[in-house]
Amino acid sequence: MEVAFVMTAPSHFVHMTEEEFLKEAIGIVEKAQSRALYLRLIGALAVYVHSADDPPSIAAFKSLGRLGEGKPTFTDLDLVLYSKQRKGVIKLLEEMKFKADNMVNWMFGGRRLVYNHPEGKFSIDLFVDKLEFSHDVNFTEKSGAGRLELDYPTITLEDIVLEKLQIHQINRKDLVDLIVLLLGHTVADQRDKNVIDGGYIARTLSDDWGFWYDATKNLASVATLAQELTGANPGLAVEQSIKVKEGTATLRKMIDAQLKSKNWEKREKVGTSKPWYKEVGEVSR
Repeated sequence: MEVAFVMTAPSHFVHMTEEEFLKEAIGIVEKAQSRALYLRLIGALAVYVHSADDPPSIAAFKSLGRLGEGKPTFTDLDLVLYSKQRKGVIKLLEEMKFKADNMVNWMFGGRRLVYNHPEGKFSIDLFVDKLEFSHDVNFTEKSGAGRLELDYPTITLEDIVLEKLQIHQINRKDLVDLIVLLLGHTVADQRDKNVIDGGYIARTLSDDWGFWYDATKNLASVATLAQELTGANPGLAVEQSIKVKEGTATLRKMIDAQLKSKNWEKREKVGTSKPWYKEVGEVSR
């Protein structure tokens, strides 16, 4: 079985306020943009950015305690870049006095890079061209087109959703992130920075049975957690729970309606008798 790696750090949380961290992160992306470097926010901070202008969504993001009661909201800064711009991004971070994690960068530099804040306030985990965990989320397409140009300062909403749905053993924090996104955004078959492009998600999953299998299970888990949180304190109002469940149902309907590829059909016949996901290992740093 293939193994993908997640980096674990001694300093497990961001040692700044949410506002300070957001300002720092946006500043890095802006400086990259000024040099025509496509560096984009992913992960929890991308969810935060897309929810910030919708009071109910950002309130849920904060109140539901994605990492547990009393714990900080963020663990690190996750970014994605194109391999062809790797040298430019490294030069930018070094000019900003970020310190390279030489061991990790030597081991995984073609796919992952890690840098640490000059004052140790947070670490940066940079992904090159794609996320590689249980399943791959690609930001470059076979046609040569890139997806990082489609939104700013984050990846697209649909790519954030795929980032979460690819997790084989999904945890509460990622389910909360999906709930928050579905609270503030509709699902439709269209490319709009304020809409979750369900058509793109459906097309992506139509060629990868393993990804489809985990993603559809995770969608069901989102609806289940939304139901469990209904009326809880902190939790969701009834109308919020309904909106989340409607979003998951709409997305599932689009996924089911999408014509599947021959690769998908061939792998479906094998099913779960053989591993359909990559194991995620840990590298301490």
